[in-house]
Amino acid sequence: MGLNPPDERFRFLSPAGHELAAVLDRPAGTPRGYALFAHCFTCGKDFIAARRICDTLAAHGWGVLRFDFAGVGDSGGELSGFASNVDDLRAAADALRARGQAPTLLIGHSLGGAAVLAAAEAAPEVRVVVTVGAPADPAHVLRNFAGKLDEIERRGSCEVTLAGRPFRITREFVEATAGHQLLDHVRRLNRALFVFHAPEDEVVSPDNAAAIFTAARHPKSFISLAGADHLLTRPADAAYVGKVIAAVVERYLSPPAAHTGGA
Repeated sequence: MGLNPPDERFRFLSPAGHELAAVLDRPAGTPRGYALFAHCFTCGKDFIAARRICDTLAAHGWGVLRFDFAGVGDSGGELSGFASNVDDLRAAADALRARGQAPTLLIGHSLGGAAVLAAAEAAPEVRVVVTVGAPADPAHVLRNFAGKLDEIERRGSCEVTLAGRPFRITREFVEATAGHQLLDHVRRLNRALFVFHAPEDEVVSPDNAAAIFTAARHPKSFISLAGADHLLTRPADAAYVGKVIAAVVERYLSPPAAHTGGA
């Protein structure tokens, strides 16, 4: 397999009018298809686990678009809550579609996993959805600043530190993140679903994976990430996720082989 061509960087507009920064990881040769990757809460498209998963998929023939949600990384705007993430994902799918590269595979890490479950219905070309360490309820993310919720409600906004970086969390963010019935989206998914989760995940417990898996219809599979942490900080864990995705989605994206008879 030859060297992958350089990544392509570009920007597209969110429904709220913010410029979102994107990177298209391109494979050598003709792509097997295009995937859209949603990062974890405040992590960004250049977070090391995101890069490793996407690089691995590109090495296996996939074009993969990863981008920063509004208010994160190189994108404009402010953190606006879960509903905004879903809208941004739909805009990213539109951006690929406009280039003749409509995604057939959606992948989301942590809160990004919840977002792809909610966004899939609006992407008719998507045939496979993959979640990695995803919560069954987007409001799970509010635990990151639970001690500030009263202040946010009282004052309208508050600056919090997440992953060592300051973010301003507004009352609108909280309202746009709470109250989503994510499992209703899962029940209506009507796509092949692969749920990756680490049994030792201390950030998003495996009970979340069980809830997502139980709500989903077949075809669905659960892949245990034994020994991994929530952020997939070990290089081998992120690369493993990419390799397994490349292997398991093939049967759902390729036309069935003709039957030639025999037993």
